[in-house]
Amino acid sequence: MSVFVLPVILLLLIVFCLFRRVKVYDCFLDGTKDSLSLIKSIFPYIAAIFICIELFKASGLSTIVSGWLSKPLSYLGIPSEITEIILLVPLSGNGTIALLESIISDYGVDSYPARCAAVIAGATETIFYISAVYFSACKVRKLRYAIPVAIFCTLLGTVVACALCRIM
Repeated sequence: MSVFVLPVILLLLIVFCLFRRVKVYDCFLDGTKDSLSLIKSIFPYIAAIFICIELFKASGLSTIVSGWLSKPLSYLGIPSEITEIILLVPLSGNGTIALLESIISDYGVDSYPARCAAVIAGATETIFYISAVYFSACKVRKLRYAIPVAIFCTLLGTVVACALCRIM
C-alpha cells in the first residue's frame, strides 16, 4: 500500500495543476533552473569537504587519532574497536558504512562492537557535510556553536547507544 503513496500524490498534484490551468512542465523547468544555480553555489563547499575527508582517511590520521581516543572512550563504555567509526561518522557516510561492514565481518553480527557500530552508523549524521550544504545554501558564514554542539550531541548519543546495546 505504501508503494502507491508517492505516485498518487504526484498524480493528484498534476490533476490539481491541470484543473487550475497551471503549465506543469514550465513550472518544472523553472524549478530545475533554480536548482542548477543552487548546485553551482554549493559545489565548492561540498568539494572541499570531500577532499578533506579523503585526505583524513588516506593519510592514516584517522587510524592514529582513533588509537589515541580508544582508551578514553573505553571509560565511557565505547568499545575500542569502533573508535574509528566514531571519527568518520561526522565526516563521511560512505566511509562509515565501509567501516561498519569491516567491523561486522571481523567480530560477527551479534557482537557488542558490531551492534554498537550499527546503531551509531544508523542513528548519526554526517555533521560537516550537512553543515557545508545547508549553511552555504543559506549564506551563513559564522557558524558559532553549531558544529561543537552537534559533535557533543553525537558523542552523547554514541555513549547512550553503547550503553543500550550493552544491556539489550
